[in-house]
Amino acid sequence: MNEDALVELIAQQVRARLMAGGTGPGYTRSPVPAAAPRGASLETHSPEELRKIPCSEDPTGCSACGMCAVRRPQDAKALTEGGAARIGAGPGTGRVENGLAGYIDHTLLLPEATREQLAKLAEEARKYSFATVCVNSANVRLMAQLLDGSGVPVCAVVGFPLGAMTPRAKAYETREAIRCGAREIDMVLNIGALKSGDHALVLADIQAVVEAAKPIGVKVILETSKLDHDEKVIACALSKAAGAAFVKTSTGFGGGGATAEDIALMRRIVGAEMGVKASGGVRSKADAEAMIAAGATRIGASASVAIVTGGTSKSSY
Repeated sequence: MNEDALVELIAQQVRARLMAGGTGPGYTRSPVPAAAPRGASLETHSPEELRKIPCSEDPTGCSACGMCAVRRPQDAKALTEGGAARIGAGPGTGRVENGLAGYIDHTLLLPEATREQLAKLAEEARKYSFATVCVNSANVRLMAQLLDGSGVPVCAVVGFPLGAMTPRAKAYETREAIRCGAREIDMVLNIGALKSGDHALVLADIQAVVEAAKPIGVKVILETSKLDHDEKVIACALSKAAGAAFVKTSTGFGGGGATAEDIALMRRIVGAEMGVKASGGVRSKADAEAMIAAGATRIGASASVAIVTGGTSKSSY
């Protein structure tokens, strides 16, 4: 079956599920941050005070503080990827993501990661203005504290690295990570369900996390090294149908990693509406640039410093 036929098959299954009332588990939505206080502005608040005021998802609640480029970097990134040559920002916003560093989720997911290593990760993120810092959910609160005021958000992995948890467990971990300060979520899909052809469960699994994370974006980790061509296509189509923001190649712990061929395939299936993240085995600037050329809009790497400084790392992630 060709790629277009597979995508249409998944679309038909999703439509049938919706018509049958199967909109996914009714998990409680993550609380949305309170709107910025009326009247909050550059004139009445210092930059330090403005950083602490939650952004409103409701445009009518926007305080026009001029700090979106740092506080909501993915909004700024979407504008630049759409063709904007310049973005306005308020004074005191700090360093706005720029160049190759703005593509990279600076990552430390080893189970033995120490607080000293996490502190170094945060220091490097501040120095180079990476897109996010990606850590295990147990480390989100500490990382959010270490990055406070830097403009670099925290990304948390959920259901990591196996994906073999229930949708309810993943939704709970998502809400907890956001409560602790995560502003992006990378979830591992249920690989066994996908390989079993249980597309309804895969869809419900992703939807549970997407609903729990709203309005925060979710990246779906496919673990491409474990999937054949058709399974990759189906996983991308289900991720898009479930409302995810990105599809992502790998955990970095499952063997294999990102390839330009997989990135190009994922980009073809999800189109321009979603992000594509290359992770696993991206160790140099040349690796990163090859992934971006193939269609990646984000890179997950622990070799981030080597990538932006032109070096090469032996790191496996």
